[in-house]
Amino acid sequence: MASGLPPIPAAMDFQQTLRRPVSLTGIGLHSGEPAQMTVSPAGADTGIVFRAADGTLIPGNADHVVDTNSATTVGAFGVRVRTIEHLMAAAAALGIDNALVDIKGPEVPAADGSAQPFLELLREGGRVTLPAPRRPIVITEPIRVGTESRWLEVLPADALRVSYTLDNNHPVIGLQVGTYAITEEVFALELAAARTYGFLRDVPVMRQNGLARGGSLENAVVVGKRSVLNDSLRYPDEFVRHKILDLVGDLFLLGRPLRALVVGRNAGHALNYQLVAAIQKALAADRRRVATRAARPVPATVAAAGDGFLPGVAAL
Repeated sequence: MASGLPPIPAAMDFQQTLRRPVSLTGIGLHSGEPAQMTVSPAGADTGIVFRAADGTLIPGNADHVVDTNSATTVGAFGVRVRTIEHLMAAAAALGIDNALVDIKGPEVPAADGSAQPFLELLREGGRVTLPAPRRPIVITEPIRVGTESRWLEVLPADALRVSYTLDNNHPVIGLQVGTYAITEEVFALELAAARTYGFLRDVPVMRQNGLARGGSLENAVVVGKRSVLNDSLRYPDEFVRHKILDLVGDLFLLGRPLRALVVGRNAGHALNYQLVAAIQKALAADRRRVATRAARPVPATVAAAGDGFLPGVAAL
């Protein structure tokens, strides 16, 4: 383990799964169709795996992302599961590394549009420590994706923190900034209840394109011309908090805990995925370097002086 890192509680040194299956039913936010989900325990190094109604297994990782338009969708063999990000965020915050998620319907249930129902559901299922260590990803050099106005950057840090700026000229949103350490307690108190949001003016076009067909005031914050149509916001800055929630869920597509400071501005699912892909690319380059060095004999003194990882990432 890299020096200088704070001690981690023993229970968090090892992978976890659920103690027992738990289920949730509802409708899909985008499809508007009935959705049923059961999350069950899974063995070490399984990761989060979705099982569609026809039995197709779809790993919830970056290699299986097939769409990032208004939600994160994973797929395999022509079968898709949509809108996984809120469940993934809750699993990441609770340290649930492994689970089998059975889905009946085209997407994960919308619930109330936040991660709170998923957090409560997974807590209800309990947690079991597995006899396999976690392998966190440690960022050693900055990695950045995006443009001048929309971007994400990951920087070295001892634990996952997110600092996010949302800048929107709508009077309800304006400029919102949030910085949070992503721990179970902070996520539960400050982020989990923040709901997804959309603009009333966009709804007709979205529905024509197969989006937001299940959306309502019960599962989203709807922004009108000068105010939200819901009774109230859960936080004054609920919009930026939901952006951070989504980012936490999408980062869990890495399949392993991330130790880094993630800074962003006006990103979304597509840019979140670009950052995950960039981290994976750096990891792959690091593995190639280690393999090359292992295959080439070098003097012991040189090997000791040069041990380390490529700039970008390191795997503990």
